[in-house]
Amino acid sequence: MSNNEDRIERDITIATTVERVWEVITTPEHFATWFGSGAPVDIDLRPGGEMTLDHGAHGRYRAVVVEVDPPHRFSYRWAAGYPEVRASDASSTLVEFTLTSVGPELTRLRVVESGFADLVVPEGREWMNYENHLRGWNDVLAKAAGYAEGRDLTPMVAPR
Repeated sequence: MSNNEDRIERDITIATTVERVWEVITTPEHFATWFGSGAPVDIDLRPGGEMTLDHGAHGRYRAVVVEVDPPHRFSYRWAAGYPEVRASDASSTLVEFTLTSVGPELTRLRVVESGFADLVVPEGREWMNYENHLRGWNDVLAKAAGYAEGRDLTPMVAPR
């Protein structure tokens, strides 16, 4: 893997306030819909707290909150190759969200996911790799924007 395959950077402008986007990315009922199956998830919104990412048939993931700086920065580690296992530095990537107001009722949501270069993906879960996430973040950010703007309130993935 080349060094440029260690990190994914994406951003999108959302037609709503920073506070609304913050609520959407950090509140269990909202997060569960735009990033999951719509089933309720837990988010212990503090550094070291655990949050659940429910990807329906793909599994549930025990992510660990790294940074919480309302309403501008939120990050967590998740082990996409290891459903039901609490994320650790060795088994996970770091997902960082940055929210910036770019005008009245306009927010830039930026996501950076890093740590792919040293990540070991277990056999049978090879699809949870850099290329999959590279493609996936475009869809995920579009989903988050549609949800925050009230245009698309359906779950991201099919429930189990």
